[in-house]
Amino acid sequence: MPESPEVLTIERLYGSPSLSGPAPRGVQFSPDGQRVTFLKGRPDEQDRYDLWQFDVKTGQQSRLIDSQLLQPVEAELSEMEKATRERKRIAGAKGIVDYSWGTADTLLVPMGGDLFLVTLGDGAPEVRQLTDSDAFETDAKVSPGGRYASFVRDGALYAIDLPSGEETRLSPAAEPDKAISYGVAEFVAQEEMHRFTGYWWSPDDRYVAYTRVDESPVDIIPRFDIEADKVSVIEQRYPRAGRPNAVVDLFVRDMATGETVEINWRRNDWGPATDQYLARVNWAQDTLFVQRVNRDQTDLDLVQFMVFQHPSKGVRLYEASHRTLDRQPNWINLSTDFKSLGDWGIALSDETNGYRQICLLPASGSAPPRHIGGDWAVDELKMASAKRMDIHFTGFKDSPLERHLYHAGIPALGGANAQLISRDADLAPSRITEPGKTWAITMAPDGKSFVGASSSPGQPPQVGLYRADGSLIAWIEENRLDESHPYAPFLPDHSLPEFGTLKAEDGQDLHYSILKPPGFDPAKKYPVIVEVYGGPHVQTVVNEWARVSDQFYAREGYILFRLDNRGSANRGKQFEDVIYRRTGGPEVRDQLAGVDWLKAQPFVDASRIAIQGWSYGGYMTLMTVLQAPEGTFAAAAAGAPVTDWRLYDTFYTERYMDTPEDNPDGYEASSVFPYVDNLTTPLLLMHGMADDNVTFDNTTRLMAALQEKGKPFELMTYPGQRHGIRGEKLQVHLMKTRIAFLERHLKDKST
Repeated sequence: MPESPEVLTIERLYGSPSLSGPAPRGVQFSPDGQRVTFLKGRPDEQDRYDLWQFDVKTGQQSRLIDSQLLQPVEAELSEMEKATRERKRIAGAKGIVDYSWGTADTLLVPMGGDLFLVTLGDGAPEVRQLTDSDAFETDAKVSPGGRYASFVRDGALYAIDLPSGEETRLSPAAEPDKAISYGVAEFVAQEEMHRFTGYWWSPDDRYVAYTRVDESPVDIIPRFDIEADKVSVIEQRYPRAGRPNAVVDLFVRDMATGETVEINWRRNDWGPATDQYLARVNWAQDTLFVQRVNRDQTDLDLVQFMVFQHPSKGVRLYEASHRTLDRQPNWINLSTDFKSLGDWGIALSDETNGYRQICLLPASGSAPPRHIGGDWAVDELKMASAKRMDIHFTGFKDSPLERHLYHAGIPALGGANAQLISRDADLAPSRITEPGKTWAITMAPDGKSFVGASSSPGQPPQVGLYRADGSLIAWIEENRLDESHPYAPFLPDHSLPEFGTLKAEDGQDLHYSILKPPGFDPAKKYPVIVEVYGGPHVQTVVNEWARVSDQFYAREGYILFRLDNRGSANRGKQFEDVIYRRTGGPEVRDQLAGVDWLKAQPFVDASRIAIQGWSYGGYMTLMTVLQAPEGTFAAAAAGAPVTDWRLYDTFYTERYMDTPEDNPDGYEASSVFPYVDNLTTPLLLMHGMADDNVTFDNTTRLMAALQEKGKPFELMTYPGQRHGIRGEKLQVHLMKTRIAFLERHLKDKST
């Protein structure tokens, strides 16, 4: 290791190779479990990804597909693809950004709007281009049986029969003039439900279910897409709070006959079609399971449709059963958990007991569900085996700050397997992964091994292949912090965060982290940056490798402080529900409790505390400085903030706030604008000028209000950028803008 550290510049912070080292993403097992594939950034361009493989038998890894050889020139993305990548938070990625397995030796790789089939053998992979059109093919998949490659083109669903190469349109053609498309996920499904697809194959390739999305009821919100050299007006269908949603219908097509049948998935007592959400669709053998949510988002139903072949009438479906999966007084949180247990039933998760737990639903409607969990949050169901009668899932049983993999048994309902598990004690989860780290898990198809990605504050992400008991088989990416690591020149000044808890006003624990500058002197007083997000479904205080930008702030002499206020993720419904119908209230009080704690520390300069955040964090930055006592903060930097929830979308906003009509006082109190007169803190606003999520008018309206009140502020806008500011040069510019602003207001005036 070097004796003295190098200076960590902003340019190096965002340059290549990544200072955190190589980090495989998109990890998948091949269907036979013999290969692990993943996307890995290039050493000379960390945002450009190639497709790699790890051979489970030999332990060798190799690059399968060089993205630059497959497509030397980066293609211009379609508007739909840009929006989809923004929803998936991969807008800055280049090269190969997605892929899917077909059979044990075939993969489907989308690039540049076309599809490529990769066949693996003893020699070099064989690449076959499946499509070559002016249109952009999106949401590409290989059917579970490996016969078809399917995709959406121009708002319609298509499939290619891989043996013959024949292409067929499976749905009707889209009708853009009527805002009708097929096989797609509408805006709120992608952005808020994390449902990125609008079609689903049955396990045997016999059937495909797909959506018909009618967006004509949705308001057109003209959005100016301001780039450096042009301005486009995008007439975006954006369902703002209290306004109509899209109408989503569901159909099933028989691939053998081409016959298509509509499924009536909605409830008659939930109101019009615009007030019901198609949340999840899953297949188990010839059974289609649909999860639906009411407009109030208090009820989550599971409807089971049986598919059968009538001798004379062809394919038919009927509703076999329906049941309420979750019912909450305030709102339900969705999950993607769904695993078939064959004749036993299905495995999901819910929060009926106050925390997300594994929910085992027996096939017999008369048998009650069984829950596995406790007063801690399950994260995600990873594997459920009817043969072995066990499950694997990730969760926070050992610590709210560490995600781990756990194993538990499945209770037998009687009969031949009753002796396997007879006591509830046998269902108690046992931790598999090593403590002191946070883990992300991909299970092998047979459940006998898994790929684990782990990190800690002192160790950047490591990816290994592990046996089911947690013992390491081989490293896929060890990412050792040795002298060859990109971060090695900066390691001597690496600071480790300290973790602790504070009490909220209702007695609940609030976790915080504090990162001090290298060479910290407790006798000195330091300026502090409060880094805030504070919104639902996000947790910022975690025992993991953090963004290296944290280390940059510390090296610049700042203390960095984070606190997960009530309303944030992985702490259960009681912790979340305090924000119901009034955001920007309890969360602000929690953040101010954190500031009070900071000011009581002898090493903190109470006159030099700043707060900054992006998106919900930008909203929290504004709401906190505008409601804090004068002089609390020396500076505030808010990026892409929501300023009025009436400007945000239905599914997210109404989940926490109800509609503007039902909760006008809450919307008013949760808006930034009633507090604008209180601004005395120096303020920096930042926003992408093509943001299609938190639209730019959130900031322009605030700008106008501040100007009307005579309140000075600073502004940085980014032409052509959406909700995130992407690309190395722009990230450098954004950080320089932030740090210059902070230095002007936090620099010790006495020196």
